[in-house]
Amino acid sequence: MTKQALETSSTIDGFLIGEKLHVGGMASLWSVTRSDIDSPIVMKVPTIMDGEDAEVIVGFEMEMMILPRLSGPHVPRVYGVGDYASQPYIVMEYIDGQSLFPLLEQSPLPAEQVITLATKIANALHELHRQNVIHFDLKPSNIMQRANGDITFIDFGLSRHLQLPDLLEEEFHIPMGTGPYISPEQVLQNRSDNRSDLFSLGVILYHLSTGQRPFGFPQNANGLRHRLWRDPIPPRQHQRNIPVWFQEVILRCLEPDPDKRYPTAAQLAFDLQNPGEVKITERGEKIKADGFFSVLKRRMGFAATIGTPRQPDQSPWLNAPIVVVALDLSDDSEALQQALRMHAANVLARIPDARLACVNVLRQNRLTMTYALDEEGRNLHVQRLVELKEWARPLGLSRDKMTFHVLEHVDPAAALLEYTRSNHVDHILLGAQGTGALRRLMGSVSSQIVAEAPCTVTVVRVPETKAD
Repeated sequence: MTKQALETSSTIDGFLIGEKLHVGGMASLWSVTRSDIDSPIVMKVPTIMDGEDAEVIVGFEMEMMILPRLSGPHVPRVYGVGDYASQPYIVMEYIDGQSLFPLLEQSPLPAEQVITLATKIANALHELHRQNVIHFDLKPSNIMQRANGDITFIDFGLSRHLQLPDLLEEEFHIPMGTGPYISPEQVLQNRSDNRSDLFSLGVILYHLSTGQRPFGFPQNANGLRHRLWRDPIPPRQHQRNIPVWFQEVILRCLEPDPDKRYPTAAQLAFDLQNPGEVKITERGEKIKADGFFSVLKRRMGFAATIGTPRQPDQSPWLNAPIVVVALDLSDDSEALQQALRMHAANVLARIPDARLACVNVLRQNRLTMTYALDEEGRNLHVQRLVELKEWARPLGLSRDKMTFHVLEHVDPAAALLEYTRSNHVDHILLGAQGTGALRRLMGSVSSQIVAEAPCTVTVVRVPETKAD
């Protein structure tokens, strides 16, 4: 990776860098201009340092994949995307407006104001879902209200596009999201249900209406699990002026079981715009949270669900075979790299619907989980990612047919086997190692994968050339 200088008055891919507008934990925003763009634009750049940057890198990779595919007033318009090989960035329109975050300080807000805002958000969310995207990090700071009143969603680093590989699910096996807003499905590591966004919206509406968070601010996985069985205090117990029908709507969004929520954001928006059509159940009439025995019964029911592996998504694109090429990028054998590329091309030619996952394991120290910089000060995780892409470039596959994964683990064989099992891999290609102490060690990785992998494994070897 040849990182370009990012400073005021520098130029990257034709964009003139202006002042730095914002610095966050995951990214920074810069004002930029380009001669052929008249409207205000900004450049978002990930914050990558020596340390635990894997989630930042993969999340920004997802955002670079998803945002250019989206359109309409409810998402930022994208003007350019950089690459990790030089400088990762996303250039998008500057949104003239404000996030909903300041409204939390003003809450509880009048019910009429929350209902009007909720209707706009639900309609915008429906348009987002129609573009095959689940946001998965819906919260007030990620919802912008433009000067004209339109709602726009930002920060798609945790999002999933249902027609693209889900790199976050493939590489990380922990709940992903923001504690107060994360849905029960996300707690159970299920990233396949658009109704997760409706749960998060329910949390926002509850907070704006009552001034309280329905599930507090959990700091660990155990705290997150409480929402699987613990119902929130009914909003009307906090604020009696909340209409019964609106409490019905909010608590329906917050149902632990997604089947009991609204099936779509469009149906939620319909109820918000037609309160007379809302069917009032015991949810709307509740004045206190459920008692001990009701909660215990729900907890016992969900106990069997916690930790259960997610069932494979039934979307056709996920049912295509997955072919993994396990690459040892420290190997200096160009012939072996070419042989692996040839075998990958042959497999893909026989299985046109296959997806290719290029995987490398960045070996970690057993005592520390940080990864180092190379001799030139470049982040090793990013450098490996760039090298994987360079290896695959001659295959000429489209981005939705090919993904790249740098796994961090102390045991390369264990990392590859875990990846294989978690992602229902159908076929593994890996190179055979030669002789020598290091090669014998790496060869044991190949042997373990052949012995334990739950799928077909092809070990590719470069034919020895005979001496004259």
